Formats: sequence, structure tokens, C-alpha cells
Amino acid sequence: MAMIPHFGEFVNGSIYLLGVNPRDRDYQRSYKAFRRRLVDARTEAGLTQREVCEKMGKSTSFISKCELGERRVDFVELRKLARIYRKPVSFFNPPSG
Repeated sequence: MAMIPHFGEFVNGSIYLLGVNPRDRDYQRSYKAFRRRLVDARTEAGLTQREVCEKMGKSTSFISKCELGERRVDFVELRKLARIYRKPVSFFNPPSG
């Protein structure tokens, strides 16, 4: 029988990776700002969620879930989104402060 590793914790409808404290206010604030940048990049590119999903070969709910914080974006996905949106990856780094 294969053992399934424990990847994270389910809190308030979201799954958090091990080592991520879902109660960390700075983390939550930063991730919320990151999600806003995802929406901004998509709308500035003039694309719908469905169009982005098609370009990525993902289900039609993929981008919606990412933008709502129901699904985390990994770095490989972020690089692909940056190319689709014609933004540098650094665009998604929320401003300090």
C-alpha cells in the first residue's frame, strides 16, 4: 500500500502547504495582494478567465479558483501566466509596505 504524504492543512476553505501558517497576517495580506495582481494582469491583457484556461490547457475553473484563493499558484504556473499576460514574473510581487 502506497503512503500518501501530508501536503498541508485545510483552514477556512483553503489548503495551505506545510510550513505555511494560515494565521500569519503578513502572509495572508501578501497572498491577497498577489491574487489582485493576477486579476490585474489578466484584465490588462484583455483576456477572460476562460481564454486563459484554454491557453494553459486547464479546466475552465482553474483561473477563477486561483484568483479567489481557492487554489494556490505554483511557480511553473506563474511563469506560464506571466508569458500569457506579457508581464515579467516580478509584476506579481506585491509592493512592499
